[in-house]
Amino acid sequence: MVWWVVGIVVVLIFALRYIIIVRQSTAVIVERLGKFSRELKPGLHFLIPILDSVRAVVDLREQAWDYPPQAVITKDNVPTSIDIVLYYYLTDPVKSVYEVRNLNEAILKLTMTSIRNISGSLNLDELLVSRENVNNELTQIVDVATDPWGVKVTRAEIKSVNPPAEILEAMTRQMKAERTKRAVILEAEGQKEAEINKAEGEKQAAILRAEGDRQQRILSAEGEGQALITVANARKEATIAYFQGIHEGGASQDVLALKYMETLEAISANPANKVFLPYESSALLGSLGTIKELFKDVSSEPAPLVSKAKGK
Repeated sequence: MVWWVVGIVVVLIFALRYIIIVRQSTAVIVERLGKFSRELKPGLHFLIPILDSVRAVVDLREQAWDYPPQAVITKDNVPTSIDIVLYYYLTDPVKSVYEVRNLNEAILKLTMTSIRNISGSLNLDELLVSRENVNNELTQIVDVATDPWGVKVTRAEIKSVNPPAEILEAMTRQMKAERTKRAVILEAEGQKEAEINKAEGEKQAAILRAEGDRQQRILSAEGEGQALITVANARKEATIAYFQGIHEGGASQDVLALKYMETLEAISANPANKVFLPYESSALLGSLGTIKELFKDVSSEPAPLVSKAKGK
């Protein structure tokens, strides 16, 4: 009875050891007599007792390693520390077990060496402002180097860059001075823009005032000209109406000539006036001759000078 119990216990031990259930996103490396035998996929598997053994259980999910801050020196000889997070997953579990002794340690050393090389080629300001470029370059370098180990590096992220306290203080003063400089420049540019706008407004106002004065003068001159034309036309019409009335009243030729002379003398008193003769020139000249003879008999004083003008 005791032997039956012992046998059952031994069978259970072997069953628990050599009957394996592999979970999803996990791979199991099996060796037979110390040599690689096969890779077990997710599911139920049976091993040969004593001959088969499990070498490693590998997690195939993406992993994030937060490495401790590493001291680096930039191109401008500024010591600083960089905190990095690396994301990767295994593409070949067999290589990750047999091609490298300690995968995580190897990735850590490789990452730190690469970030030191990259930081040594950049100034501190460049390292602070070009994190994306540093992340991409570091990801590419580590991914190529770890490919023989069956590792795929998806991305590397710089969490923080921590310069010394005195460098941070100097950067703070520099940033403050730069912002003060920008404020002074913006204020000067604003004043300049305001002066330009003010001068432009005064220029436009002067142009508008000059244009208004010119338009006013043009309209005034046109009005005066129109008034003169109206007055001249009125005088012309009045003169014509006056002589037409004389003609219709049956006045003699001598009376007409005398009225012409009186009218011409009144009109010609102003040199700016234009005289229009709405009567035939031959008849007027004949009447003037007759009146001249009458003036010789009546008075010894010379006849007044009369301006002549031709009607248009």
